[in-house]
Amino acid sequence: QVQLVESGGGLVQAGGSLRLSCAASGFMFSRYAVGWYRQAPGKERDLVAHITSAGSRNYVDSVKGRFAISRDNAKNTVSLQMNSLKPEDTAVYYCNAAVTGNSPYWGQGTQVPVSS
Repeated sequence: QVQLVESGGGLVQAGGSLRLSCAASGFMFSRYAVGWYRQAPGKERDLVAHITSAGSRNYVDSVKGRFAISRDNAKNTVSLQMNSLKPEDTAVYYCNAAVTGNSPYWGQGTQVPVSS
């Protein structure tokens, strides 16, 4: 059974930090590109950070220099270190795993409210 389980969300003050984690199971994690998406109230779900199976990273401009994505293929986990959080980072954060030819997998999401 395929599972992506996010953890680490919670209320944080502006300027603070959080580390989100996503534990994967039920598929060959190391072969998948993994991304963190977020969805703010009333808005679409957007990509925040992405890491390929080879370890290449990409970030949306609004989080560059503040967020860092990493993966541990031995533990089947992907993390998102979020620093200098802003109220506009408030959203539900989702973990996503994708590989060419297959439908992507999604986690259930974890809430990150950032207070001003």
